[in-house]
Amino acid sequence: MGERLKAAYPPYPDLIIGALLWGALMLVSAMAAVYLRNGMQTSHIGDLAILYFGGGLLAWPFILLLGRFLAHRRAIETRFAAFFVSLSACTILMTAFLFAMDYRIFYSRWHASTGSLTWFFQLVFTGASSVYQFAVLGLPLFFPLGFLCLLATSFVLAKRMR
Repeated sequence: MGERLKAAYPPYPDLIIGALLWGALMLVSAMAAVYLRNGMQTSHIGDLAILYFGGGLLAWPFILLLGRFLAHRRAIETRFAAFFVSLSACTILMTAFLFAMDYRIFYSRWHASTGSLTWFFQLVFTGASSVYQFAVLGLPLFFPLGFLCLLATSFVLAKRMR
């Protein structure tokens, strides 16, 4: 287990350059989907750009650590699967988390005092509502281009890791 954890730690250039590239790919994916859906006719295009770039950027360190941990000393098919799952799960979870935090900030002005029982229920249900809304409205922005990026990046990461 110790050797596996040590092998999972990526070099700094892979973290920094990879995070910027993956964030940019998720940004391009979201913008392409918005363009295909309605020709970029939305007043929230800047917010969407920040959300999807930030989701990809902040998810990358977790992606590399988890993918490298799961793929350590495995066959290429298993490495591909490990990176595929890591890329998709971490990117979706981080982007959904950022969306939920934005949602929370917006609705917090109408919530009860921090720490109260009512506040706790409001926090939980606001979070659940935001995750549902992201699942319905946000996930489609990863398609079709994001899925192709997912396949290509999983393949490249699986080939690079030995």
